[in-house]
Order: sequence, then structure tokens, then C-alpha cells
Amino acid sequence: MSKTLVAYFSASGVTAKLAKTLADAICADLFEIRPEVPYTSADLNWNNPRSRSSVEMNDEACRPAIAGELPDLGQYDAVFLGFPIWWYVEPRIVDTFLDGCDIAGKALIPFATSGGSGIANVEKHLRQLYPAANWLPGKRLGRGGDESWARSAAESL
Repeated sequence: MSKTLVAYFSASGVTAKLAKTLADAICADLFEIRPEVPYTSADLNWNNPRSRSSVEMNDEACRPAIAGELPDLGQYDAVFLGFPIWWYVEPRIVDTFLDGCDIAGKALIPFATSGGSGIANVEKHLRQLYPAANWLPGKRLGRGGDESWARSAAESL
């Protein structure tokens, strides 16, 4: 039987709710990607070019620090990776997570939350930055989630 992890970053709580629902639905372990310095509402103001999120997203090399230890992915066959879509791609803290874990050959399935952006650009970006991973098709989820998608994806591993 395969072992699965749901790792997620959530700025407002929406992605966290979905990640917990997905982890429960597929009997997976759960790991929150928490920033060492939590984001404030002002940090997340994408209309302000000087806000923390705007500054981070305008710098491809930016890797915000993560609080705590990263999980050992060696014990997992697959990782569902959840996050909100920022500026049409994953937040830079997700890149910090991926940079810090051994993802070579690991099955990674992205799931994202967004008010309107699709996941196609995110998937393309992740494949370009992290070609060593085995990227499987992901999904943009609404607030209600889609447990059937997660179950189907987990069963196909």
C-alpha cells in the first residue's frame, strides 16, 4: 500500500481547509508549509507593489524561510502539494519547500486555490523549475474542494 503526504501552504485558511479534507479523504499524512515569519493582511495586499507578497513574487530567486523541520519525503510514494495561486504561479515559499526536499522521481500532484486563475501555468512553471520530480496532473479547486479528484489521483498512483 502506498503512503501519501498532503503538503500545503495556506495564506488565508482556504487551502488549509481543502488540504485537511483531501488528507482525510485519501488517508494521507498532512504537513503545513508555515512561513518562519507569518504573513499579515498588509503582506498579502497584491495591489501594493511594496507588500511582502508582491516583492517576493517579483523575485524568482526569493525563498522565504519555512518554520520548523521539513518532512522526509523518502517515506512517501506521492505528495499532493497545495497552495493558493499567486501571480499565476505557486507562492515562493512552495519553492522553498521543494528546494529543501528530495523530490527526485517522487510523484507530485499539485492542487491550487484561486479566485480565477487556472492551474495550467502553475503546472508548466513547476515542471520547468523541478524537472526531477514526476509531476502528475493537478487541479484548481474551489472552496468546496473535490474529494473525488483526490481519491482518483491517489488510486492511480
